[in-house]
Amino acid sequence: METVKISFDVDTSDAECPLGIEIRLGNTVLLKNNHVQEKITFDYDINDVDTGDHKLQIVLTGKTSDHTIVDETGTIIKDATLQISNVTIDDIDVQQLFLEKCVYTHNFNDTQSEIEDTFYGAAGCNGIISFSFSTPIYLWLLENM
Repeated sequence: METVKISFDVDTSDAECPLGIEIRLGNTVLLKNNHVQEKITFDYDINDVDTGDHKLQIVLTGKTSDHTIVDETGTIIKDATLQISNVTIDDIDVQQLFLEKCVYTHNFNDTQSEIEDTFYGAAGCNGIISFSFSTPIYLWLLENM
């Protein structure tokens, strides 16, 4: 079976805050960590032989309003976030493409209506970062890079 490796790092801005992460491919949970305390390198081999559409989801959990500190003017002076970086597919740097294709669905930690937002690499609200792609992956890369 031919596979391609998707890899990325997940890191926290504040190891004290119990921010959790769940990584899913379709309906399958590939990783669950209830408190990211240090950088995690996630690697997963995807079957590249079958043609199909896929959705990789990165779910942030555990964020509360106590994890964001603001000054008297409402400016954020400290915040707990998870950063997604070093995204590769078969060791090809696709970080920029990943950011362009991701949709970040969240509701500002239950303070506003749910929105679909652009993802810039840091997740600061409980929600789902969705990355859709298809296999064979090299064809998808050619069409999207």
